[in-house]
Amino acid sequence: MSNERQEKKKQFTEVEKKGGFGKIAVILLALVVVAGVAGFTLLGQGSPDGYASAKSVGDEVRVNLADVSDGQAHYFTFDSAQGEIKFFVVKSIDGIVRAAFDACDVCYKSKKGYRQEGDNMVCNNCNQKFRTDRVNEVKGGCNPAPLSRRIEGTQVVISGQDILKGAWYFGG
Repeated sequence: MSNERQEKKKQFTEVEKKGGFGKIAVILLALVVVAGVAGFTLLGQGSPDGYASAKSVGDEVRVNLADVSDGQAHYFTFDSAQGEIKFFVVKSIDGIVRAAFDACDVCYKSKKGYRQEGDNMVCNNCNQKFRTDRVNEVKGGCNPAPLSRRIEGTQVVISGQDILKGAWYFGG
């Protein structure tokens, strides 16, 4: 092969290699962006569509403490004659299990609720953040509306009457 031809082949191979790496980099970047968007959509947007139905025992809702002690917000619905009432239970950063309606005094009309980002509950309407250890402690404004609860043995117990007091947040 002539030197000129070998040189052209070498240049073509180098360009091809650079182009190949560039294509791989672009594809990898695109995959990272898609995965990030999917993760944000699935993990960071809104209260989950899969609310668990709260199980009533008499005039109370009982949730196994072990099921809500992982530091993640767990979302529930309570069906009543006044309609569906949504709430969440979360073990806060200080180790206390707390409960609140999935609504607040300000943004409840949007019916968007809260999502969890780390140790914060975030309003899906106005994006204000509230530390989990402030749930049930701070009332009013855009804070998650407190829901009384108590711990009995291995269960979180919430009075059905207390849940019904929050029906107005959800149109009931």
